[in-house]
Amino acid sequence: MIPLGSDSEAEVMADINTTPLVDVLLVLLVMLIITIPIQLHSVNIEMPGRNAPPPLVEPQVVRIDVTPSGAFVWNGEVLAGRTELEARMQSAAQQQDQPEIHLRPDRLAKYDTVAIALAAAQRLGLKKIGLVGSEQFAP
Repeated sequence: MIPLGSDSEAEVMADINTTPLVDVLLVLLVMLIITIPIQLHSVNIEMPGRNAPPPLVEPQVVRIDVTPSGAFVWNGEVLAGRTELEARMQSAAQQQDQPEIHLRPDRLAKYDTVAIALAAAQRLGLKKIGLVGSEQFAP
């Protein structure tokens, strides 16, 4: 029997079945995650502990600026290139009490130039290095 007040024909469903669409999107997401390359060009830097004691004497500070053109400036003196930067870093690393290196890139300097300086400092054994001037990058 047909209940009173209902049509004998079934109503047409107006909703779209989105389950297959969600399945396809999840498969595409998994494929994207699998195909993302692993980052191999990183520089591992050992950070100091939280409770480092304050220095007893004022440390020597070397300021290295990176210009937008990719040049390095060592305490106000423009260096000839990467080899001169590495030579000065080598002499600083050989000192008994290593100076603090304050690396200050210009906001228009390329990241690869800054990465070259950081990698050279790590490779040559400089332990006291930091990036300064981050306030210029604030929005």
